[in-house]
Amino acid sequence: MRPPAVSLRWQIALTVMAVSCAVAAVLGVLVHNAVARQTVGQVRKEARVNLDTALDLFEYGTSREGLNSLLDPPELPADLRRLARSGQRGTMVGTYHGRSVMWAAAPADGQVMAAWRPYGSVHRSLDHFDTAILGSAVLAAATVALAGLFLAHRISRRLATTAAVARRITAGDLDARVGDGAGLPGGGAAGQDEVAAVAAALDSVAGSLQSRLQAEQRFTADVAHELRTPLTGILASAELLPEGRPKEMINDRLRALRRLTEDLLEISRLDSGTERADLAAHDLGELVRRCVAATGLDTEVRITADAVVETDRRRLDRILTNLVTNAHRHGRAPVVVTVDAAAARRPTIEVRDHGPGYPADLLHHGPQRFSTDAPGRGKGHGLGLTIAVGQSAVLGIDVRFTNAPDGGARTLLRLPQGAVVG
Repeated sequence: MRPPAVSLRWQIALTVMAVSCAVAAVLGVLVHNAVARQTVGQVRKEARVNLDTALDLFEYGTSREGLNSLLDPPELPADLRRLARSGQRGTMVGTYHGRSVMWAAAPADGQVMAAWRPYGSVHRSLDHFDTAILGSAVLAAATVALAGLFLAHRISRRLATTAAVARRITAGDLDARVGDGAGLPGGGAAGQDEVAAVAAALDSVAGSLQSRLQAEQRFTADVAHELRTPLTGILASAELLPEGRPKEMINDRLRALRRLTEDLLEISRLDSGTERADLAAHDLGELVRRCVAATGLDTEVRITADAVVETDRRRLDRILTNLVTNAHRHGRAPVVVTVDAAAARRPTIEVRDHGPGYPADLLHHGPQRFSTDAPGRGKGHGLGLTIAVGQSAVLGIDVRFTNAPDGGARTLLRLPQGAVVG
């Protein structure tokens, strides 16, 4: 089982917090050791001064009253006692009458002279100091973590904005730009950070893609417009030819070329984004029956549940005509159109054949213009399904291309939310 993903914002914040805690811990240990070494060293020094004074007074037989010194005290640590009896001097922390003290001991005429200094205050001071270090470290780590979280949030938000714009561009909104939304500076590329550079690159790609697509759309529209006039004249001239097989072949090819020209003009209008639906209330089942009957193709219509919907009859007719024609041309009978308006205010229309099904490329990428290679589903220029998708977008219809489990291509049209009247 994969662990849950952690957002970039929290990854940065946790990393900054971990680093700051590690730095605080190292600095705390170093400061503690330095202060402890200095404080304990000062107490050791005072104990040794007392010991030197006590040894001098012991040598001259003078009273040592007030020097906190003793001969062979029973509470002297055993290790320090052995060190002094071996002729050496030393210091060690121990206890005296239940109090923590720093002992200093040295040999004195076959005995052990010991002097002591209070050590309990040093313990308390070091404990207070450690508490202060810990509190400061926690405060510093929290401050740095909050600063890291704020910085990470800004970076994450800018990246999220860039990703959202990229998704809009992928969905077809080529006017979408990141711009200043990702913190893009106006001073040129030299003043950009990495996130702004990515945003600028995305804007540049979107602009280039939009320019190329617009050029392609203009070219398609211009070619279609230029072909329409001479085609009309050629069709009129072909009618003057003598009757026979040559005339039929010429007229057939000219009609196919005229249909292709009209399809190109329709696609150019859909690409321009200026098409608007002329909505009116229609009985969905009867509307579908008339549309399918107008194709003149042997198609079965099943009405599972009917309803009155608000739609554009001409555009829906164009969609169904293209889908039914495509099913007969590239699939196999029987071709069935099913209307189901029982879904929660989202009526559906299914067009299905029993042929080899849609190719994998169409299922993954959708209809492609001038796609002439559809294994098992014949040849075509790919504009029929493209127009169906474009007209569906104008009507707000969700189009899904799938293959039925038992074989055959399925196209599901889901009308927009609230399309049912009443």
